[in-house]
Amino acid sequence: MAKTMAVNAGSSSLKFQLLEMPAEQVIAQGVIERIGMDDAIVTIKYGSEVERLIDDSEDQEHITFSKNGKGKKYENVLAIKDHQQAINFMLQKLTDLGIIEDFNEITGVGHRVVAGGEWFNHSVVVNDSVLEKIDRLADYAPLHNPANAMGIRAFQKLLPDALSVAVFDTSFHQSMPEENYLYSLPYEYYTRYGARKYGAHGTSHRYVAMRAADMLGKDLKSLKLITLHLGAGASITAIKDGKSLDTSMGFSPLAGVTMATRSGDVDPSLVYYIQEREGLSNDEMLNILNKKSGLLGLSTISSDMRDLLDVQDTNDHARLAVKIFINRIIKYIGQYIAEMGGVDAIVFTAGIGENSVPVRQAIIDKLNYFGVALDSEANNVRGKEIEISTKDSRVKALLIPTNEELMIARDVESLK
Repeated sequence: MAKTMAVNAGSSSLKFQLLEMPAEQVIAQGVIERIGMDDAIVTIKYGSEVERLIDDSEDQEHITFSKNGKGKKYENVLAIKDHQQAINFMLQKLTDLGIIEDFNEITGVGHRVVAGGEWFNHSVVVNDSVLEKIDRLADYAPLHNPANAMGIRAFQKLLPDALSVAVFDTSFHQSMPEENYLYSLPYEYYTRYGARKYGAHGTSHRYVAMRAADMLGKDLKSLKLITLHLGAGASITAIKDGKSLDTSMGFSPLAGVTMATRSGDVDPSLVYYIQEREGLSNDEMLNILNKKSGLLGLSTISSDMRDLLDVQDTNDHARLAVKIFINRIIKYIGQYIAEMGGVDAIVFTAGIGENSVPVRQAIIDKLNYFGVALDSEANNVRGKEIEISTKDSRVKALLIPTNEELMIARDVESLK
């Protein structure tokens, strides 16, 4: 059997999963954090029961493992100067630990790439032209695409014989109709610059939609689903006829609902107003919108939902941040129910969606009038695939842990 590696490279981190394919068996997985620093953190899980990674941060700065597995764990703190050294260290450690005997056992490497623009509506084998386009799309996802491209090049250097595949977060959303992806701007900006909505998290939305159909015992093409990818980066997607109909993130992953440090939707005039009065450059303003807003900016204390929930009873700012987070999600859900003419199921996934019992409850409690009824006992779980609505609920609520790595590995196999 072939071994396939699924890779998610961040600006200072590298998350990976090694799978036996086509059996879809996870052999090892791990993360290297703080790349470029003298105290980079390496964690690798392997063995008979590999524990699942829980990624609460889209940029992968705070990744932990679930606690219920029985696999072995390797940990180390050392200086790692760049992604090339990180990948070299990781591959060598996989051999040292006996997980693989030789690098050549890895016959395919699938890379998560955030922005594919209109060039890519499906996963593709990487060549020079593909890499050039990924580089050119850096303006669409400046926090992600450069790191994704860096990871691809580093792996190609060390595993030149392995099939290299790019799996785009945006490709799933290329099925959106024009009325949903175009902005009300002069049309020439779309034709000249590709100014439109692209969305993100498509690999996650695609995976949980497929699993939802399996859980409901129905053909995906017959369902109307709303999938909630709620983590440090958060997006909501309306899925009809098995395709993305609409999604909350826009031209970049900055738009949409309130996120950990990202503002989500903001009136552009307000952005200009603040820039003028604060004397901020465009880069400085974008940095505020991307890294100092959202839950962090509203609460003034933390970007982590867990911290805010712990103190919301005594901290007004924390309570307000949580309320706004829920409020924005509800607005998008209501919009998408109207767009699709109803909904069969609402799906929770990603760090907050999978693990925050009170957030799921708060969202579903506001949807009772749509026919969603919460089973409180079923909802009292973390990271488990389960229906959390009552048996007689007209609209189903599902908790489905995402598995982007598996989707990436499947796409690699399909292109071999």
